[in-house]
Amino acid sequence: MKANATQIRAAIDKLKPETRLYLFHGPDEAGAADWSEKLGRSLGPDVERIDLDMKALREQPGRLADEAASLSLFGGVRFIRVLGVEEGAAEAIGLLLGAERAGNPVVAIGPGLKASGKLVKSVIAAQNALAHACYVPEGVDATRLAANIAREQGLRLTGDVAQRLASATAGDRAILAREIEKLALYLDAAPDRPRDADGAALDEIGADLGDSDLSDAIGAVVDGRVGELGTELARLGEGIGVPLMRQLARRLQNMAEMRIDLDRGSDIDEVLEKHRVFFREKAATGRALRRWNGTQLARAIDRVREAERALMHSGSAGEVLAEAEATAIARQAARARG
Repeated sequence: MKANATQIRAAIDKLKPETRLYLFHGPDEAGAADWSEKLGRSLGPDVERIDLDMKALREQPGRLADEAASLSLFGGVRFIRVLGVEEGAAEAIGLLLGAERAGNPVVAIGPGLKASGKLVKSVIAAQNALAHACYVPEGVDATRLAANIAREQGLRLTGDVAQRLASATAGDRAILAREIEKLALYLDAAPDRPRDADGAALDEIGADLGDSDLSDAIGAVVDGRVGELGTELARLGEGIGVPLMRQLARRLQNMAEMRIDLDRGSDIDEVLEKHRVFFREKAATGRALRRWNGTQLARAIDRVREAERALMHSGSAGEVLAEAEATAIARQAARARG
């Protein structure tokens, strides 16, 4: 069956034994992972999670149904999570849904699956499965998401803080959650001791630098000037990993939107004016738009977002990771320039 956000939330809050599969598809992989975590919490604190991948399903299609029907070694509650689900999982999922018995719920996450694909359609048609499309929240939805995550951390976002957080993270749940966790830690907030979070508190813990501080470095990236990028990164010094990735993602996203207008036949000068490109960035942006196509921009945005997520986790390569990613994208731009 097809489920919207309200329906899937209700289904996870009160799990039904007859629902064997929860399929989360669509580009918001962080959102799908969040639903999976919520399902695990609904099963209790001692739940056991079994992780499978596409390789396992291809080699042993029947394993998914077997795992769903098997008992935990210690007799506790368990669920099965499958990451990176593709159309090739159809046989395994068909065996699961058609098995005589199951018992353990299965969460399948397929960010690359299309709503029009055979697998999603088959799950929607099944009475013992739920399919939910996950899309990156935008606008009011992103602001509401920020407020909801903050509430779970014991924070009441005041003023425009929710909008600022949603805008700064581009609706990425994983990054948004980490930013809110930092804010809650700074204010010593928790569900049992709620705190108000205003703009001043956000400014205190915010990592963003001013646009002018990073504009030269970002211009070098999108323009393919690898040598100048190295000079700019050295000038900026330490502590610019997250803001660099964040503002680079914004620039690439803006370029992607401009690229759409260009592909529809608009003149490049008109596009630059329409999107209100800052005068200092017009020349570099115009040159970049002449050689970046939509596919290249989409791939670059994905890479930058992945790097930003990695930077938000402890134990990452930190500044080295950000500089390496910026340099790799600059080299790609240089090759495109020829």
